[in-house]
Amino acid sequence: MTEVTATMVKDLREKTGAGMMDCKKALAEAAGDMEAAVDWLRKKGLSAAAKKAGRVAAEGLVAVASGGTKAAVIEVNAETDFVARNESFQAFALQAAKIELETGADVEALKTKPYQGGASVQETLTNLVATIGENMNIRRVKSLSVSKGIVATYMHNALAPNLGKIGVLVALESTADASKLQELGKQLAMHIAAARPEALSIAEVDPKAVERERDILTEQAKASGKPEAVIVKMVEGRIRKYYEDVVLLEQVYVVDGETRVAQVVENAAKTLGAPVKITGFARYQLGEGIEKTADDFAAEVAKMAS
Repeated sequence: MTEVTATMVKDLREKTGAGMMDCKKALAEAAGDMEAAVDWLRKKGLSAAAKKAGRVAAEGLVAVASGGTKAAVIEVNAETDFVARNESFQAFALQAAKIELETGADVEALKTKPYQGGASVQETLTNLVATIGENMNIRRVKSLSVSKGIVATYMHNALAPNLGKIGVLVALESTADASKLQELGKQLAMHIAAARPEALSIAEVDPKAVERERDILTEQAKASGKPEAVIVKMVEGRIRKYYEDVVLLEQVYVVDGETRVAQVVENAAKTLGAPVKITGFARYQLGEGIEKTADDFAAEVAKMAS
């Protein structure tokens, strides 16, 4: 039997807002599986967080690079937020993003690409680790391109140009004027930064995620004691609401608070005089989904001082 520790209970409480004893019971029922415990609490109506955001615990930078019909975003992690203000670290993140823009490589392939002075990207990062004295790594990269149109970029609360903690790309396929497309792209990218969509269209939503949500919603509906036919309608209605939460084209545009994003794009196409299609997007938030070991703060300060 999996031991349920105090730390596990604490983490589950932070994620769900449920009571300590409920969290402990959920972890026991789920044999220590955190995600299954979250589902157990939601099914029982004990979780305050219906939609859990990824925990942001890792430090470092998100960088973007763009070149008209293509753009790239990269996340480079470090141990402390002090490193994010280091000029050498910033320069590395920006250059790595530019190399990703040129090559469209995955993380492992990017590490082997030439950087500067004959060294590879990974060799340069290794040298940076030795110089700064912290562990660092390239966590993820993404490139988007269109044959006609633009790929807009946006950095929320930028620490420096093209550097910050939330970077967004949005690809717009169109023959419309590029400068006007950039204006639309920036507005949509700002929406994506705020609304955190998980998929572009309903067809692109992970079927497993939908089934998981349907299972949770069904259990919640059954607790109401209503007839089966009513429960089915309740669940379908809530699934539609789920799509409105996670699908970009189904979301309500944050700029005006009432128009669906799909309609915003359609209206823009009429204004621009040419069809406009969102072909892809990426949203990178620094440290999203990474768990960080809770260190003793006094010991950490003492270690830094020494």
